[in-house]
Amino acid sequence: MQSERLSEVFYEDKANFQIALSKFAQTLKQFIADNGEWTVKGFIDIFKNVYTISADTKVISKILELHLFPHFLDFAARNGYTLELATHQNWYPDLTFVSNENNKIKFAVDLKTTYVNEKRPAFCNGFTLGSHGEYFINRESQKNIQYPYNKYCGHFCLGIIYSRKEISTDFEMHKFTVEQLPKIPSVINNFVFFAMEKWKIASDKSGSGNTANIGSIKNISDILKGDGVFAKAGEEIFDDYWANFGKIQIEIQGGKRKPMTAFEEYITYRGLEKDINNKKHYAKGV
Repeated sequence: MQSERLSEVFYEDKANFQIALSKFAQTLKQFIADNGEWTVKGFIDIFKNVYTISADTKVISKILELHLFPHFLDFAARNGYTLELATHQNWYPDLTFVSNENNKIKFAVDLKTTYVNEKRPAFCNGFTLGSHGEYFINRESQKNIQYPYNKYCGHFCLGIIYSRKEISTDFEMHKFTVEQLPKIPSVINNFVFFAMEKWKIASDKSGSGNTANIGSIKNISDILKGDGVFAKAGEEIFDDYWANFGKIQIEIQGGKRKPMTAFEEYITYRGLEKDINNKKHYAKGV
């Protein structure tokens, strides 16, 4: 695919960006946490009243994004890039880094947050890795994407995994003053940051119900190592699998046919070696 060829032309740039982004991710905790606790306590009004926030994942995700945005600008400036935000809400990616020396060098970075599974702390709740719809299939498409997919030299996820805390309703409904800030509990803590190419942490399952989103793996250790379902197969096969997800018809028992929705089905259909399947425990959907 053209996106792979573009990545090969700028292979060194991509490798250097990966290193820089990974190092940058490891610095971010100091800006948002104190002794492991989130430093954001709530919203403040002009009368200096503080209202606590809930543990709603959408609220937390947006506040984390706003909290960290100045540091993304600093990262871009220090590394010779211009930072562009998605022109419209829900466009891919969240952040586009364009090289100041060569504007053909662009990197897509999506910000993703998720929380630790309280019952299985080695796993997180998972997250989506972008659509496998129009712009993913047609790499020249400009639908819901900042630049056509094949104009990016690499597609990355900068992720935040955190633990949720149980906060009593007394705190959630209480109004505080600025002077009482130390008494306000943090709704999340224990942050883990990572930066990884999205294909390396992808699963072979959709990430959100009926929408055309690529799902992530959920084992936290494997996420941090980039040891996803396609880690052995490579990015080209990841692209082909997800471009054809739910479209290729495969034969099942009794001569009936069904849409392809599993990597092992794809491997059989394409006649590939079974050992490229890095599914491991992901087969259980976790």
